[in-house]
Amino acid sequence: MDNQREKLGSRLGFIMLSAGCAIGCGNVWKFPWMTGQNGGGGFVLVYVLCLLLLGLPAMTMEFAIGRAAQASPVKMYQKLEKPGQKWHIHGVLALLGNIALMAFYTVVTGWMMYYFVRFLVGNTEALTFVEGVNNPFVNMITAPAVNVLYLVIAVALGFGVLSFNLQSGLERVTKYMMVALFILMLVLAIHSALLPGAGEGLAFYLVPDFSKINGSVVVAAMNQAFFTLSIGIGSMAIFGSYIGKERSLLGESVNVILLDTFVAIMAGFIMFPACFTYDTPVTAGPGLLFNTMSTVFNNMSGGRIWGSLFFLFMVFAAFSTELAVFENILACVRELTGWSRPKGCFFCAIGITLLALTTALGYSVFHFQPFAEGTAWLDFWDFIVSTNLLPLGALIFSIFCCYKIGWGWDNFIAEANAGKGMKVKGWMKPIFKYFVPICILALYIYGLATFGWK
Repeated sequence: MDNQREKLGSRLGFIMLSAGCAIGCGNVWKFPWMTGQNGGGGFVLVYVLCLLLLGLPAMTMEFAIGRAAQASPVKMYQKLEKPGQKWHIHGVLALLGNIALMAFYTVVTGWMMYYFVRFLVGNTEALTFVEGVNNPFVNMITAPAVNVLYLVIAVALGFGVLSFNLQSGLERVTKYMMVALFILMLVLAIHSALLPGAGEGLAFYLVPDFSKINGSVVVAAMNQAFFTLSIGIGSMAIFGSYIGKERSLLGESVNVILLDTFVAIMAGFIMFPACFTYDTPVTAGPGLLFNTMSTVFNNMSGGRIWGSLFFLFMVFAAFSTELAVFENILACVRELTGWSRPKGCFFCAIGITLLALTTALGYSVFHFQPFAEGTAWLDFWDFIVSTNLLPLGALIFSIFCCYKIGWGWDNFIAEANAGKGMKVKGWMKPIFKYFVPICILALYIYGLATFGWK
């Protein structure tokens, strides 16, 4: 591997890349169905609070570690930890977390591509959900050939982009893709706001019902905040390592979180008015987006066009995260092996495809129920990442940055506040040092204790 570390060409490239990593299926696939299953507006309120009080400090700390170390997660702790310390073990866990995330995320990306192709060619009759008669989502996930084909396409396209150098490959593609994503979201949100059931749908989505907020809702909101921001497994640290010290990191974190939250909120604006207009259930879970939205588009004027636009946007959202996490995995592998970009991409693509076959075939060939009846490989990988590695990783970052047993507060502040922009102030120290780790640990323990094991 070259001694000269690659850099991003612009601040816009960094913000779009980081936002692209944060913006993805977590915002537009998982956030709406989590909102639907957790009572609507109350969940949204707690989610936004988790982003501000936990996500913003955690992202700033992760960016700081990456920029100070100028290395990927598997090597960054060795640059910052004191002799004899073992913080670098988390670097290995971060790499494994990224791989586990892609073991199901690549398959979900393939689902988005499959629906986009179906709407593009006009083959959508079988995509209408009819209770007890036709479940298009189940039909798709139980079709081995469909899942494997689109998984291979998703992985090949992702690593194909990354085989070019950082600026001409990942940075250039992500900037164009993110701009297109924002435009598509606005068009679709305006369209949904004009539907007959928009008022009722937006009331469910935006007006909190405080009676539905409990400990499980708060845990779900925290895990969703970390999932949607990709915090805790080094995904943000790697982009911190690609930028200079011209801008302070708190301000950059605010920019990324604002873009991320905008997309999540817009996804709800698109989905819930449509659900209430066409009387489709908001509590449908992972199939909400696929079954509900395809049924909606099949029952509306110009539905093929709107459906194509919607699932094209979903493909963009999914690929923005896939590319960013692939880059993280690739950077780690290259630092460990010294391989070139093309060689690293080839072997990473093969490894991730083989691992993701567990999810792609988990509803047809590789039956596995890790938890309650009806769960599958996707639930297993999501449990590893969302319930464990993301919150625990954020906890480790906060302890490492704030306490002398790690990197220490003074070193963190010096790195985070270097450059122009918003600074971490002295009055924020108790939030970073005490509030964030205590909240994460308490919610993590509560979440495990109340998890639906059976």
